[in-house]
Amino acid sequence: MARGILRIFLGAAPGVGKTYAMLDEGHAQAAAGVDVVAGIVLDHGREQTRAQMAGLQALPTRTFTYREAEFEELDVAALLARRPALALVDEYAHSNVPGAGNAKRWQDVEELLAAGIDVYSTVNVQHLASLGDVVESITGVRQQETVPDEVVRRADQIELVDIPPELLRQRLSAGNVYTRDKVDAALANYFRLGNLTALRELALLWLADRVEEGVAAYRQSHGIEASWPTRERVVVGLTGGAEGEFLLRRAARILSRVSGGELLAVHIPRSDGVAGDVPLALESQRQLVTDLGGTYHSVGGEDPARALLDFARSVGATQIVIGSSRRKPLLGFLARPGVGAQVVRGAGDMDVHMVPHPLVGKGRTMSGRGDLNRKRILAGFALALVLPVLVQLATGDLSLQLTMLIQFAATIAVALLGGLWPAVAAAVWSSLLLNFYSAPPVGTLNISDPQNLLALAIFLVVAVAVALAVDQSARRSRDAVKAGAEAATLSELARGMLASQDTVQVFLEQVREHFGMRAVTLYSGSGPEISTWHADASVGEDPPASPGQADNVQEVSGRWVLGLSGRVLPASDRRLLGAFGAHLIALEQRQALTASQRENQQLSQDNKIRTSVLRAVSHDLRTPLAGIKLAVSSLRQSDVTFSPADEAELLATIEHYSDRMDALVGNLLDMSRLSADMVSPVLGAVMWQEVLPAALHGVAAGRVRSELPPNMPAVEADPGLLERVIANIVENAEKYAPDSDILVVGSVGGSGSATVNGRPASELRIIDHGKGVPAANVVAMFRPFQRLDDVSYSAQGGTGVGLGLAVAKGFTEIMEGVLEAEETPGGGLTMIVRLPLSTGAVQQRTRNGTPA
Repeated sequence: MARGILRIFLGAAPGVGKTYAMLDEGHAQAAAGVDVVAGIVLDHGREQTRAQMAGLQALPTRTFTYREAEFEELDVAALLARRPALALVDEYAHSNVPGAGNAKRWQDVEELLAAGIDVYSTVNVQHLASLGDVVESITGVRQQETVPDEVVRRADQIELVDIPPELLRQRLSAGNVYTRDKVDAALANYFRLGNLTALRELALLWLADRVEEGVAAYRQSHGIEASWPTRERVVVGLTGGAEGEFLLRRAARILSRVSGGELLAVHIPRSDGVAGDVPLALESQRQLVTDLGGTYHSVGGEDPARALLDFARSVGATQIVIGSSRRKPLLGFLARPGVGAQVVRGAGDMDVHMVPHPLVGKGRTMSGRGDLNRKRILAGFALALVLPVLVQLATGDLSLQLTMLIQFAATIAVALLGGLWPAVAAAVWSSLLLNFYSAPPVGTLNISDPQNLLALAIFLVVAVAVALAVDQSARRSRDAVKAGAEAATLSELARGMLASQDTVQVFLEQVREHFGMRAVTLYSGSGPEISTWHADASVGEDPPASPGQADNVQEVSGRWVLGLSGRVLPASDRRLLGAFGAHLIALEQRQALTASQRENQQLSQDNKIRTSVLRAVSHDLRTPLAGIKLAVSSLRQSDVTFSPADEAELLATIEHYSDRMDALVGNLLDMSRLSADMVSPVLGAVMWQEVLPAALHGVAAGRVRSELPPNMPAVEADPGLLERVIANIVENAEKYAPDSDILVVGSVGGSGSATVNGRPASELRIIDHGKGVPAANVVAMFRPFQRLDDVSYSAQGGTGVGLGLAVAKGFTEIMEGVLEAEETPGGGLTMIVRLPLSTGAVQQRTRNGTPA
């Protein structure tokens, strides 16, 4: 069955018209005879969107009750049974309520696509996982509902629904996005002109990356190697030397002249016999690339110039920055042209910046003779033909022995240049010339003196032996350099693993880049027939569906196989590919150890909490139970008559201990909810004055004095949770400052910070004049099951299980606020609750983190 087509309508902000555009396209498809069904479409009270639904078949949604509220979710089973040709599914990044099946709506969409149903969906740019922190820094709103970028990028079509920010604000002012009572707050906060402009730019840049991927795929499918300068990309070639930092900063200055450019640094471990890798320099350059906003890559290849050019073409580079050669001038006579010269010749339409630096011509040495490439071998044969003749002509009437020594030196020179076979040819040719011109009788190939015959034979054997030794030395030199390059690559892999930066996707991308492959896939399975194994992860374009379709297959373990497509690897690269596979096994083991460590830490934490709970049950809960039991037993005595005052006192004792036990149990339950991440605040506009009376209920009259300004604005909070926060803080102040009045003061901004997560804030200060808390114990004061009275207030006999402030801090942070403590001037403790000012929009954070 063919997979369905996914089309996503991407918007920069709420209200740009994504849902309307999706419905409009749905009408067009229905008019063309396509079976279209609206799986779930949310109009958010917008009349134009609701009107656009007319004429389209809408499938009933499923209703779920969660935390005493009802939510409508997509009925995936009904859609699969109905099997339309096209399904309209709004809000691709939506989180389903527990019990609705999949955790995310995009997972519901995957089921529809797998069944062959085409899907149209919508998403805002702020819901893309990679942009969450950027959007939060711009708007001050944290995105709770996100979708992985990779999932969105897999869509067959992505259409940007875009309108100018000024027009969107006009639509908002006209009431086409939100109701009239929310317009002013929205315009003053989330929908500020600067916010909308920044979000629009983010959407355009993200979509531009998606378009670049399409351009790259088109170039590859059509065999186009020329670079298309759709975006400025600068590739910096790093040799591993100290000049790399100089080149990176020069590339960054080049990019600063354009907007939307990209910096890519690539290091190619040397395999040409030229020394220069400095691990510390490479590490600092890697960090510099990150600081400059670029990316670091490591690519393998025996020819650095070719590997650099291949990488630059694969990423669509427009400019290449390399350093001038560090070779000493005399080395150029025996070596092939430098990397810079080769890059300039092969760059084609890419601009090449060969940057001079302080190390030009200094310090570069040859660790071996370099690669005996084809040009050097041909030059060796030419020298083998010409040099013995020149030597013979130059020696003239010299003796046979002296001429033989000079010819021997010439043969060694040929071996140094061209290797074994040119040297053998030179030795044979030299011996013939010596025989004809220097050995009596001269002018013939006959030899009259047996000693001369022996001398010529020894000359030939020694010359060939020297040529063999030189050639073997060159081969070993090449092997050593290549081994060094492989060691540098493996060191790079190990560094990533030790730094805990590698994931399977990162690892596969490293394999693809290093070997210059089109795609790399990791397969898993069991049994001898690996052709039936399935793909676990892949990177690159058009990854092979099975190992049998890959150009190279490397068995990693009994259940893992790597498949590489793009070219057939030579035997020399197979060993390194096997080492990559070993790294993958180590990566799996490290991840397993990390997971085990987290599990052990959680078990340790759970054990500490369990011990603390047992302590609380055995001591703190037994005390009120004992008090209640004693009072009830006294009241039940039939042989004792209590006065009304005594009965009232005993009943008050029962009520007091019941309240204390209720508070202890409530804090235990709240802490368990926080630990299990089961608290879902419903945030809305709350006035401090509204929650104070309930929070201070039960506090002795006259203990708390409130001084709240009458014009304090509303904060964004959950009323129930905020009430518990204030109640716990006041209870703590009562407990540890029994002889002090408690003052509650409110302000906007405050002396600490006027913002929370970049948003304007209001704060409530709860001040006591007790003994205070030592600075060293402030952090411990907020930990669960930590009672400072065990150390600092033992004389006052503090009660409780040590959860009040921990619960208060947890609830405050869930409401995106801050709970802090500072010393009260004159002695005591001041607790500060700081919450962001309300925008007027009521929302449940775990359901909709931003306006729809």
